[in-house]
Amino acid sequence: MKFIIMTFIFCLGAIAQAATISVTVNGMVCAMCAQGIQKKFKKLQEVQNIKVDLDTKIVTIQTKKESTIDDQVITKIITEAGYIVKGIERK
Repeated sequence: MKFIIMTFIFCLGAIAQAATISVTVNGMVCAMCAQGIQKKFKKLQEVQNIKVDLDTKIVTIQTKKESTIDDQVITKIITEAGYIVKGIERK
């Protein structure tokens, strides 16, 4: 019984946490690229914070607690902005 309660508490904690999504993107070369992507993602209510690193070509999205963004939505936003998604990793 103790194991079941501890598992339930752990799962609740995992649900309430914010997610960090790292997206590897090809085609970003300047500050305007970064600003355009940031602007598009900031419009989503699920997004807590967004960071674009031009050196590593990684867009890091932090979602609000109990929120997520589907890979398809992420890919659509980035490709419509004119860039190529090379990979999506969730932490």
